[in-house]
Amino acid sequence: MTAKQNIDEAEIRKFSNIAEQWWDPNGKFRPLHKLNPLRLKFICDHVDVKNKKTLDVGCGGGLLCEALASEGAQVTGLDVSEVTLQVARAHLNESGLAVDYACTTIEDFASHCESRFDVVTCMELLEHVPDPVSVIQACADVTKPGGSIFFSTLNRTPKSWALGIVGAEYVLKLLPRGTHQYRNFIRPSELHRWCRSAGVHMTQIIGMHYNPFTESFHLGSGVEVNYIVQCIRD
Repeated sequence: MTAKQNIDEAEIRKFSNIAEQWWDPNGKFRPLHKLNPLRLKFICDHVDVKNKKTLDVGCGGGLLCEALASEGAQVTGLDVSEVTLQVARAHLNESGLAVDYACTTIEDFASHCESRFDVVTCMELLEHVPDPVSVIQACADVTKPGGSIFFSTLNRTPKSWALGIVGAEYVLKLLPRGTHQYRNFIRPSELHRWCRSAGVHMTQIIGMHYNPFTESFHLGSGVEVNYIVQCIRD
């Protein structure tokens, strides 16, 4: 599969159509606003990102990019939606932070940026592309030996279907209906195998849990629904 083919046009349209809401904490991306500090904490607990060349793959409107930049990282953000990146670039005028955004796939980017980054993040993207293995390999290719790669995704379990789709999209309405497709969820054993094949090894894995009563996320044991991992490139 070529880089161009590893794009789900329906997914791009879906998120481009609501791109103007990326920085609205009460809008369509409200769960990501609540999740973002947790993702940042997990990354910074395992890597000192200050002055590190950092790449965020599938950056969307730049929530994690700006959070990493605020910690002193030298951040590049990739996304395949130019509409979404326009929102991300515009927000830099408000935050005053420095992020370099590029509209491209990670596969195309990796073809001319091999072993360039100390830290690579790829959050909530693998379940939205036709070939997640290709994305994982490209993330490994752009990472320096010994560098860290962080992935987060959803496990393919009955519990993730009940909470991640029925609960989140239909009952609590945390996400627009159709945000996720259960068949695209990824078991940790699958992610582990794909990472090994790409020349990286998984060192940390932990669940990300949502409390509907406090409307907050926390890290903890159990990876039946959302989970986040750290990998190290060999």
